[in-house]
Amino acid sequence: MSTNPLERNLGLDLVRVTEWTALKAGRWMGLGNRIEADRVATEAMLAALNELEMDGYIVIGEESKSGRHSPLDTGNRVGKGGGPAMDVVADPIDGTNLLVQGRAGAISVVAVAPRHAMWVCAPAAYMEKIVVDREVGRALVPECLEAPAAWTLALIARCKGKDVRDLVVFVLDRPRHAELIEEIRRAGARVSLHSDGDIAGAIMAALPGHGVDVLMGVGGVAEGVTAACAVRALRGAMVARLAPQSRQEWEAVTRAGLDTRRILTCEELVQSNEVFFAATGVTDGPLLDGVHYRGHYATTHSLVLRGETGTLRQIRAEYTLDER
Repeated sequence: MSTNPLERNLGLDLVRVTEWTALKAGRWMGLGNRIEADRVATEAMLAALNELEMDGYIVIGEESKSGRHSPLDTGNRVGKGGGPAMDVVADPIDGTNLLVQGRAGAISVVAVAPRHAMWVCAPAAYMEKIVVDREVGRALVPECLEAPAAWTLALIARCKGKDVRDLVVFVLDRPRHAELIEEIRRAGARVSLHSDGDIAGAIMAALPGHGVDVLMGVGGVAEGVTAACAVRALRGAMVARLAPQSRQEWEAVTRAGLDTRRILTCEELVQSNEVFFAATGVTDGPLLDGVHYRGHYATTHSLVLRGETGTLRQIRAEYTLDER
């Protein structure tokens, strides 16, 4: 078997990882146990990743935001050790609260790119970002992140041939976004508030005609770099900069010499078009259907992206379960 990422579609390997993780995580829907759901999903994803023919390096782990450590922490290795050397970002459950509360929109996600292609920004945990689709494309410049929301929304509306009032803006429902939400509403655009699901929101914003015109606001760095992989593969656009949310994070970022004023584009967050991305729905949502269990069978719905070719695949699979 070839170990050159240019000669095979690693996305088709990755989707088996997210499918397996979603199958395990889906059993925790609505049970209210976040810790166990996280543990089971992380163990499932690690086991599946370690079956892949690659030398994988976790670039940004979940501990950057949650403070909890796991086998998918920053710097850990995954894969069999042979094959291509790859940067890896993995989120066993994007939207764990959605899952354990029985809400829509939880997904399992993993992305890879050639080693040293992804932006490394430890110990930063949060970043501000804007994500749009290819209709807006190059019109989204770094200055958009510093401009008033109304200015950026007017730019997006012109590119899409819409009125500002026709735009839908994905925003995480957080106290830190109170001013941003008011700016968007004053501009006349419609706000779509979500309790979780930062990565899914970015994908919806980058997919033309998917009901979301733009994602705005502050979310996790791990989610941001993961989203950048999908956005680049979809030929969308993204701008981002670090946005520490606590005194401790500001101090850690300063000690690390990271520039909180620097605005990065999607191409700077992921410096290769040889990116592969896979996501599988865990609970039913606007992006993907969740896992459906039917006795000894289960079905999954996944999205697979390959950056080099711009290929988007949707995969529906049926699994035979052996849980005796």
